[in-house]
Amino acid sequence: MKLTGVVCFLVSAATAGVAQAADPSYVGSWKFTSAVVAPWADPQHKPDSAEQVRLMGKTVVVKAKEISGPRPFACAKPQYKLADYGPDMIFQGAFDEMQHSSKKVDPKALAASLGFTGDNIKTLETGCEIDFHIVDDATIEAGLNDYVYTLKKQ
Repeated sequence: MKLTGVVCFLVSAATAGVAQAADPSYVGSWKFTSAVVAPWADPQHKPDSAEQVRLMGKTVVVKAKEISGPRPFACAKPQYKLADYGPDMIFQGAFDEMQHSSKKVDPKALAASLGFTGDNIKTLETGCEIDFHIVDDATIEAGLNDYVYTLKKQ
């Protein structure tokens, strides 16, 4: 499955609740520090690394009323909502799709291979093209075009 122009940030925070306003702890600067080929990427075709090169070292700034950063992360008027996603629904349901394909994968194991624990992964929906999912208070991961990017809070 190729995710074009849509970014998912994986969130694994300690807060509970179906949906709520953005927690101020998510606000701040997040720097791209590394990237790996996504589990859903076709192993026969290496994804284009140009975007990876363009994003490494760049910063995304999450503000109360705006998200700034490189395309496609910028968002002029986010409408934040915090929700719980199961491992099968992260990365726009990519792991669920893999589970129902001939690959027969375990979404929870795939999520764990990327640093996520438990059955609930917090997702900060923005109302824009981007959703954020946080691994911990200092680390988020974003899926974009067959790569999983790690961002660290600055």
